[in-house]
Amino acid sequence: MFNQDCLVRRDVSELRSQRWYAPKTIRAFAHRQRTQQMGFAREEFLGKPVIGIINTWSDMSACHSHLRERAEAVKRGVWAAGGFPVELPALSMGEVMVKPTTMLYRNFLAMETEELLRQHPIDGVVLLGGCDKSTPALLMGALSMDIPTIFCPAGPMTTGKWHGQVTGAGTHTKKFWDQLRLGAITQHDWIELEGAMTRSIGTCNTMGTASTMTSIADAMGFTLPGASSIPAADCRHPQMAAQCGKTIVDMVWYDHKPSRWLTKKNFLNGIAAYMALGGSTNAAIHLIAMANRASITLSLADMEEIARKIPVLANLFPSGKGLMDDFFFAGGLMAQLKKISPFLHLDAKGVTNTPVSAWIENADCYDDDTIRDLSNPVIPLSQGCALTVLHGNLCPNGAVMKSSAASSHLRHHVGPALVFDTHQQLSDQIDSPELDVTKDTVIILRNAGPVGGPGMPEWGNLPIPKKLLQQGVTDMVRISDARMSGTHYGTCILHVAPEAAVGGPLALVQTGDLVELNIEAGSLNMLVDDTELAQRRAALKPTHQTFSRSWSALYQQHVTQADEGCDFDFLQSGSDVPEPPIF
Repeated sequence: MFNQDCLVRRDVSELRSQRWYAPKTIRAFAHRQRTQQMGFAREEFLGKPVIGIINTWSDMSACHSHLRERAEAVKRGVWAAGGFPVELPALSMGEVMVKPTTMLYRNFLAMETEELLRQHPIDGVVLLGGCDKSTPALLMGALSMDIPTIFCPAGPMTTGKWHGQVTGAGTHTKKFWDQLRLGAITQHDWIELEGAMTRSIGTCNTMGTASTMTSIADAMGFTLPGASSIPAADCRHPQMAAQCGKTIVDMVWYDHKPSRWLTKKNFLNGIAAYMALGGSTNAAIHLIAMANRASITLSLADMEEIARKIPVLANLFPSGKGLMDDFFFAGGLMAQLKKISPFLHLDAKGVTNTPVSAWIENADCYDDDTIRDLSNPVIPLSQGCALTVLHGNLCPNGAVMKSSAASSHLRHHVGPALVFDTHQQLSDQIDSPELDVTKDTVIILRNAGPVGGPGMPEWGNLPIPKKLLQQGVTDMVRISDARMSGTHYGTCILHVAPEAAVGGPLALVQTGDLVELNIEAGSLNMLVDDTELAQRRAALKPTHQTFSRSWSALYQQHVTQADEGCDFDFLQSGSDVPEPPIF
């Protein structure tokens, strides 16, 4: 599958691992000795490309519970292609289990990935991940290291059903929770749902953050073409993993590392796929962070420009009605890319050293309702798009929303603010019968951003107060400096920047202030005069929790804001880190 055209094969002496294994020194003797100590004969590893397999498997990461087996499939491919595979376990960030949020640890996994590759005799790497933050984290680390890299996505889980109803992970959890709060389903139903909704290995089966990010990686060229759509439980998934192992060996011999093929065109292709899929707003943060690691300039404006041209075409939850199984059997990502080919850079290449035009040449769509044509979108651009960027005195550096998931009657809305300083405060009060709230209220949560959270938890899909649910209210304008799960929906404004914890204007808004959202104008403002705001700023005192030790302390000191990618300031593109000395 790897195209060798116009590439020059390297001599074994040029491989990075040879610094460890080849010299006739006491230190190289020790490296060869310890490798043999693990049961490998000299001829099994000497003179061969050493392929690292970064594995994010964990017993606490349900989405990655099969990655031990997939690592074995990758190894099978590496051996078959004449390489020497070594598995390196890394931080596993199971989205649901990790608290307070996996986003707090995305940069941790990126650092670990980079340093695992740097400190060991690794010539090329296969990245095993897929759950939400693991995809950008692994890619960020590999981009900074810049050795031949291929991403092997974990794959989406199988479709769930309950009482004959199709259920999507995350999306229906929220729907059924609201029904339970209203008494529309019983506690017995709720317990049944626990065992029926997520019924196989793999990542969420909706177009949430996991499938958004693996699809973006696929469209950018980091995977074997179409790999992101293969269900985790399908027999073709371990076959794909084995092919990753074969491909990375070729990539090493021809030094096909990201800096040799990755350009802004690849990112723009990824963004085009993101918009057609109606993907998660989380991607806006991750794409900027990934681009920074590759020294490529990318902004929210770049994304919005594409969002205004490409409507939501994938009929998948939460924007549509299908799940990832449906998408795969309809033709998968390659069929989707073919339908938006006028917006793609077809000459961009990826890990196989073939252009996008070749990936989609033989792609077919087998279900035009699941993968729509541009002339028949799931949601027309007139009704919203996958990413809308807002600016105003509440968010001078930007805020984002999925306007395609917003209610039409709220697209231009003015209402009084109801402000919560902490998530705990919101949780304690939101269902109180005495809560002073109406359907026109704008609910605001602050101190939930990168510094304030810390880690920018997925709290942005703020709950509808119970008293309003009972009145039939299903959506309200909700604003936060937090993120939102890609499986969720509603008129939620997210990623307000700068965040409240660093003195952003969100820290100044008070309960009762009028707030205006105008999606068409791209604006979000509090209707408070500048003199009053200046007085509030003079009296402003921090209300977020700060840490003096631990990872959270380092995070709060160095994380950038949402519009900058939430990476650490010292990890973004800069001078190259030298190879480690070997003595």
